[in-house]
Amino acid sequence: MRAFVAVDLPEDLLEALERLQSHLRTGRIVAPDNLHLTLAFLGDAGDEALELLHDDLTTLHRIPVTLRITGLDIFGSATAPRLVVAMVDDTPALTDLHHRITRAARAAGLDLDRRRFRPHVTLARFGRTARADPRALARFLADHGGFTTPAIAARSMGLYASTLTPHGAEYEALATYPLAHPPAYPLG
Repeated sequence: MRAFVAVDLPEDLLEALERLQSHLRTGRIVAPDNLHLTLAFLGDAGDEALELLHDDLTTLHRIPVTLRITGLDIFGSATAPRLVVAMVDDTPALTDLHHRITRAARAAGLDLDRRRFRPHVTLARFGRTARADPRALARFLADHGGFTTPAIAARSMGLYASTLTPHGAEYEALATYPLAHPPAYPLG
């Protein structure tokens, strides 16, 4: 089955991104329930490999991870965009978590892409069924390209199955793993 490991977005961040998506008038908008930050795309993974990965993820030392949107971008080119994304600050903790997940996935026998980690949340997709309107996309990026959020603590990550349908991918949570939270300091 197609699978991936992703940070689950905190509710405050989901709401901010959903409000942002309401201004996007082109592409196939990603459903709010499907917004996430992929740590590792596992591709077609067998049950045994997913079990081994799950075992590693349940014992993985948790580190505090915060998510902060630092602006919008397109993946692909201006003339042939594939995605509109919200870029996420590439903090040392997030990069460390990504590396831990990829090491665990490879140890479970999964062959992962070796692309550079570019933390982001996909807001919309373009393709044969959802062509880009260049003017609408340019207007959206001009109006909202500088979109940012404060850092928000992520509370969990999950192992997900992904099923492709004619209406886009559908995700099913296979397991959820808590993340450590940054310490709370008293004010004053």
